[in-house]
Amino acid sequence: MLVVVDTNVLLRVIEPGHPEHDVAAASLRSIRARGHELCLLVQISYEFWLVATSSVEFGGLGMTAEEAEAELTQLGPPLFRLFRDEKTLNDQYRDYVNNLAGKKDYDTRLVAEMQRHGLRNLLTFNLADFREHSGINLLDPVRVASGT
Repeated sequence: MLVVVDTNVLLRVIEPGHPEHDVAAASLRSIRARGHELCLLVQISYEFWLVATSSVEFGGLGMTAEEAEAELTQLGPPLFRLFRDEKTLNDQYRDYVNNLAGKKDYDTRLVAEMQRHGLRNLLTFNLADFREHSGINLLDPVRVASGT
C-alpha cells in the first residue's frame, strides 16, 4: 500500500518539542513496519517549505532556507517515494476543483495530485479538512501509531 504523508505529519516529526511529535513519528514507523510505502507529493514539499521557513510569529518554524532544504533532503528516498507533478495535473485539478468551489485550494490540489497518481491513502492530522473529498482513504496518525 502506498501512503501519502500530509505536511502536518512531517512538520510534527521534525519538531521534537511538539505535543504530537511522538505520535507522528510512531505512525510513520508503523506504516513502514507493515511493509507499506511512504510517499510525498510536490504539493506537500511546497507546504512544508512554506511553514518551515515562515517566522515563528506567523505560525512557522523559523528555519533558514538551508535548514529547510536539509530536512526536505532527509525526507526523500529511501524513506519516502517522491511523486512529481506532471503536465496533465492541471487538467485533473481543474476538473476536480470545479465540483468544490469555495473549498481550501491547497487541500483540493493535493487530492487532485493524489488522484492523478492513483494514490488513495492519506496520513493526516487534519481529517476533517479532507472528509468532503471522495476517492481517498484517510488515515489518522493516532490510530495508525496505536495499531488500530
